[in-house]
Amino acid sequence: MAEESRLRNQDEDSRIDWGIIFSVMMLGLIGLASIYVAAAHDSSQVSVIKQVISQVMWFVIGTAIAVIVMQFDSEQLWRFAPLAYWFGIFLLVAVLFLYSPSLYESTGAKSWFSVGGLTLQPSEVMKPAFILMMGRVVTMHNTEYPTHTTNSDWLLIGKLIAYMIPVAILLKLQNDFGTMLVFFAILGGVILVSGITWRLLAPTFGIVFAIAGTALYLVISNSGRHILEAIGFKQYQFARIDTWLNPSTDTSNNAYQVWQSMKAIGSGQITGRGFNVSHVTVPVRESDMIFSVIGENFGFIGSAIVILLYFLLIYQMIRVTFDTKNEFYAYISTGVIMMILFHVFENIGMSIGLLPMTGIPLPFISQGGSALIANMAGIGLIMSMRFHYKSYMFSRNDRFE
Repeated sequence: MAEESRLRNQDEDSRIDWGIIFSVMMLGLIGLASIYVAAAHDSSQVSVIKQVISQVMWFVIGTAIAVIVMQFDSEQLWRFAPLAYWFGIFLLVAVLFLYSPSLYESTGAKSWFSVGGLTLQPSEVMKPAFILMMGRVVTMHNTEYPTHTTNSDWLLIGKLIAYMIPVAILLKLQNDFGTMLVFFAILGGVILVSGITWRLLAPTFGIVFAIAGTALYLVISNSGRHILEAIGFKQYQFARIDTWLNPSTDTSNNAYQVWQSMKAIGSGQITGRGFNVSHVTVPVRESDMIFSVIGENFGFIGSAIVILLYFLLIYQMIRVTFDTKNEFYAYISTGVIMMILFHVFENIGMSIGLLPMTGIPLPFISQGGSALIANMAGIGLIMSMRFHYKSYMFSRNDRFE
């Protein structure tokens, strides 16, 4: 009996993926330390301790949300997906009328609610909802069309794009191009693993790259910019492109932020200057440019450890997906992985001058509640896979004893 009880406890413990928890916890601790350094050396009306405690509280809230999401099994998530998607659409519409005027004035984007000093970005709430809906759409389609043909694959792409269009339009109305790119990354990842034949994927992604090349030409040519201005692009968006292409030409104005970030990261060299040392001022480094703090304080070694933690987290999520062997879960995990990967790739890329500035935070590290909650909800979705798969296997074994 004692041995049976011990084995039962081991089975129950195996329902929790402690590897994912470890990776997220380590990234969160690095984030708290980096926020402390940024706040300690930047002039702000908000105290250092208050900023750190605020981030801790968001982590507590995000953890609670992850635990709640983890309780939902695949059938419950399936039923919840349409409700979450349309609720997210409702929030994206509402923020166009109830946005924070002060944040709109400083950022040029109608992307935040502001209530009692707290801000909420509904597009972050929309990300896990969008992932759930993409997973549901692909699973339903593949059930209805078990054999992939050119016609059925085009139909699937059309269905996915149909759910993407309202999100893209609403984000365009908010002037939040960076977040729109995250949704396109999620969409692209789900399409890639949906079972669509390569004969169709190759020309599809070829068209995407052609569009991207055309867009790049439009933003770097004068005639192209006139066209983009006519359809609603703003000067600050062009400035970000110019900063990306030639960061050294205007280091005191539009390129100041990225140039200072590159200087801070470069000054850290191999081992960094040491914790809580800051000789280079970087605007908004507690959120968008948090990687500059890591590079300056901990150098190449510290930065490499952070990147390694992200790859470890991604590997663990992929492993859980293969273990559960559930199609719906596979598309959900793909969406979550693409969301986190794109954030990491874009944030670090813009911090070192390889990619344009977009205002995308570094997952689990940057200051900010909305993004943290979205990422923790994504972790909850991944955790639910092993939690309910192990639970199902355990109860099934009980029935056969």
